[in-house]
Amino acid sequence: MRLVPDPVPGPVVRAVPRTLGAVELLPGRIRAALLDRSGTVLERAETEFDAASPRPAGVDEALARVAAVFEGRRPSGIGVAAAGVIDPAGGRVIEVNEAPALRGYRVAERLEELTGAPVRVEHRARVQVLGDRWFGPGRGRRSFASVSTGEVLGVGILYEGEVLAPEGGRSGAHMTVSASGEPCTCGRRGCWKTVATTRWLRQRAEVLGLGAAGVSLGALVASPDEVARTLVAEYAENLVLGLATVQQLFACGLFVLHGEAREGGEPFRALVESRLRADGLGGGELPRVVVSEAAVDDVALLGGAGLVLSGG
Repeated sequence: MRLVPDPVPGPVVRAVPRTLGAVELLPGRIRAALLDRSGTVLERAETEFDAASPRPAGVDEALARVAAVFEGRRPSGIGVAAAGVIDPAGGRVIEVNEAPALRGYRVAERLEELTGAPVRVEHRARVQVLGDRWFGPGRGRRSFASVSTGEVLGVGILYEGEVLAPEGGRSGAHMTVSASGEPCTCGRRGCWKTVATTRWLRQRAEVLGLGAAGVSLGALVASPDEVARTLVAEYAENLVLGLATVQQLFACGLFVLHGEAREGGEPFRALVESRLRADGLGGGELPRVVVSEAAVDDVALLGGAGLVLSGG
């Protein structure tokens, strides 16, 4: 029998884990993060720019500041979650009403110059659904909706394994829910945004004599005051105006709520779910509502990381 000598041990080579990059681009604010492939944030950065200025140079400078988080640890890709009307193929923001400097801004090109990593860009609400798909309650599902609540309102939809992302599509905040409703920032009337955001909640609280200062969904839900309870029910009803339309069109089955809904806790979640089920037409999966446990500031960043993973 021939004996084979043990090989001489060589140096141990440890695999360097591939990291993911994410950027959230909002009017006046940019966040960036380096994440591992499980969705854990390793490092983060945040900065501001003048949203009222038409100068794109201010955005360039802000983007350079947050891109420093990627130095020395080049991610396998960077996903950008941006507000406004987005051109994913061109890697640019077409328009954001509240930030003239972002009109036509080529964020992918600028980030690639700064980091050397490939960059993908999508609308913030649509990116958010990818965060839930890879790291949240949407794992394993073929269809569901991810919903931003609070100061920002929007819906991202995963349908049969694909994110619904038509060219020039928005987040759903400007779908008309009342033909004779209040004027919206987009110039139309009765948009979902005019009745289902924190701004509406504060204005309505002031009209009802509850005061606008310090008003929050959490405080209203916890209040024993009957007027406060009525307002919470009205807010839930307004939120369902949009959700019911999405459910009837796409039969999502699951709605993952982010943002302000988290403050409302189980009472608010249950209220939204019961109203959504009451508006159902029967047949198909009974709609279910869950509230994401992800930190508010991490939602879009997780979506950006999910955008990288979805792109292979």
